[in-house]
Amino acid sequence: MPAGFRVVLDTSARRLSADSWLGGSPARVIRLTAAGQAAWQELATGPVVSPRAGALARRLTDAGLAHPRPPTPRHDPDVTVVIPVHDRVDKLARCLAAVGDRHPVVLVDDGSREPGAIIELADRFGAKVIRRPVNGGPAAARNTGLAATAGELVAFVDSDCVPPTGWIGALAAHFADPLVGAVAPRTVPVPGAPGGWAGRYAGTTRSLDLGGTPARVGSNTRVAYVPTAAILVRRAALAEIAGGGPAAGGAFDTTLSVAGEDVDLVWRLDKAGWRIRYDPTVEVRHLEPETWAGLLGRRFRYGTSAAPLALRHPGSLPPLVLFPGPALTVAALLARRPVLAAAAYTCSVLRTVRTLRRSDLPVREVARATAGAVGRTWLGVGRYGTQYAMPLLAAGAAGGGRPRWGRRAAVASLVVGPALAEWAGRRGSMDPVRFVLGRLAEDVAYGSGVWTGCVHNRTTIPVRPTIGRRAHGSRGPDHR
Repeated sequence: MPAGFRVVLDTSARRLSADSWLGGSPARVIRLTAAGQAAWQELATGPVVSPRAGALARRLTDAGLAHPRPPTPRHDPDVTVVIPVHDRVDKLARCLAAVGDRHPVVLVDDGSREPGAIIELADRFGAKVIRRPVNGGPAAARNTGLAATAGELVAFVDSDCVPPTGWIGALAAHFADPLVGAVAPRTVPVPGAPGGWAGRYAGTTRSLDLGGTPARVGSNTRVAYVPTAAILVRRAALAEIAGGGPAAGGAFDTTLSVAGEDVDLVWRLDKAGWRIRYDPTVEVRHLEPETWAGLLGRRFRYGTSAAPLALRHPGSLPPLVLFPGPALTVAALLARRPVLAAAAYTCSVLRTVRTLRRSDLPVREVARATAGAVGRTWLGVGRYGTQYAMPLLAAGAAGGGRPRWGRRAAVASLVVGPALAEWAGRRGSMDPVRFVLGRLAEDVAYGSGVWTGCVHNRTTIPVRPTIGRRAHGSRGPDHR
């Protein structure tokens, strides 16, 4: 990590002893040598000065145990803004007004039905327009805009986004680290959601909001991807991943014309060794769908991209990750075998204690973490079922045998539990019944899209659970 950077510990980080830390994503225990402890003292009291502190800062931030705080830039960044648009003139006007004229703006009209309205808006806000006669989708439009820019950094902004003043400067500060290839802000709904059920639901679920905790972005981590609705990218990083790939000379893969091109871009940057940062201190507003047709249609489209993404990036985003101990505990609980569940839980705790016997991790801490893993596994199995196996859940609830009430209660906990847990964690304006119904509708729409993509691409990778080995289990997040 370059001199001048500071670090802040992740909320998961826990100091076990003078020389060991627990946390990060995936969770791990890190031990520090005497030199490492001295380097930590430097980081704890100020910015990076010495090479050893820079090396430790890199190690901690790469592990997700800490997050970088870049120094204040001395100069304005060399940035060009690229906005792809297909119709949506009213939303584009709001976006252009928020973007302003501090940086050059390239507006890519991706085959809009009224190109004159786009040109008029561009003239009003001083943006350059590039017209694509045929709609090619977001990836093709972004590639067209990228080819027309020359700045060191490129800011991609969707036309339904409203960025705040100073957002580019705040994100650009991260590029003082030469390994950073992209930085994304937090994407949140525009305040004042419409009064309808769908609008309030979309404003409550905040589908593009990845939370208020910073992260290093990468597959199989807490933040596996970031949307490119608003993102700042280093041109050199885009140039590195563009050559010879399926994007036909562009950074974005144009074969992913419906959805998934942003996730694919982030994962290719990550595999190339670039760091992708998620910085939630910058919030970009995003206009959410206002109708159920728009909301569920978007979820279906997102689902169709799971299969092509899985074929391009095997193992990067499994639908469900099961670790033996928590999975066996959940299976026993669902089968109403409490003694077997207790035995599986105890064995999982003891196995973890033995594996981490050199880490000074207290047994009570392991027990607490294992209990949390069991809860996450239960919710993960339920969410997997509502997305990909709803007919099986229905059959399980309606099947014969006794006692039916116990089986139905178990199925109900899988169907309703994840949505209720999500509702409890959000402070929206929606009652739990309508929230749960909305979440189930979204899950079915997304799962239908995934299965459609699986059939089209002749693969079942996106619906195959995987067995984990390193840490406690949880559900793999949606790529949307």
